[in-house]
Amino acid sequence: MFSKILRSSLVPFIFLVLNNVAVAEERYLLNAGDVLEVSVWNEDTLQKQVIILPDGMISFPLAGQLMAQGRSVTDVQNTLKEKLTEYLSDPVVTVSVVNVVGNSVHIMGKVNTPGSFVMSQRLDVMQALSLAGGLSPYAEENNIIVLRRNGNTQQTLPVHYAAIKKGRDLDTNIILKSGDVIVIP
Repeated sequence: MFSKILRSSLVPFIFLVLNNVAVAEERYLLNAGDVLEVSVWNEDTLQKQVIILPDGMISFPLAGQLMAQGRSVTDVQNTLKEKLTEYLSDPVVTVSVVNVVGNSVHIMGKVNTPGSFVMSQRLDVMQALSLAGGLSPYAEENNIIVLRRNGNTQQTLPVHYAAIKKGRDLDTNIILKSGDVIVIP
């Protein structure tokens, strides 16, 4: 009886833990080009908009430079608070994202409107191709690839467009990451 009660109470707990892990993995990570609003409560001279530079760094008075790219807003906020503690007693730091310009994908080749597109929400390949006006009549829909950079290496991910249109091979309709390049021959 006790083990049955224990099992029934563990299932919701395990679900809750796994659900929180999934949410943490989906948290937005900052990109070069994103614009942040940084403010320190009760310090008028420490309120500033900063742009994440191409090298991933931001600069803030008294805190100096710090890496922001690839980190969450909460991480950057905590680092700024830690650095400002040297100069201020228990600073209350707020960091918010003003613009996600750095969160973009690039679509090139035989689409109606090639170019770079800012992702203000999570997008998969089909949604991104829709933003580009769809494929042109001469596009090779069976040879579409996504180029994804991971550090110094590059990965090629095939997209089976013709199969996706028929409701098959849906796992190739991948969720895009910032900097992905979709190539349509």
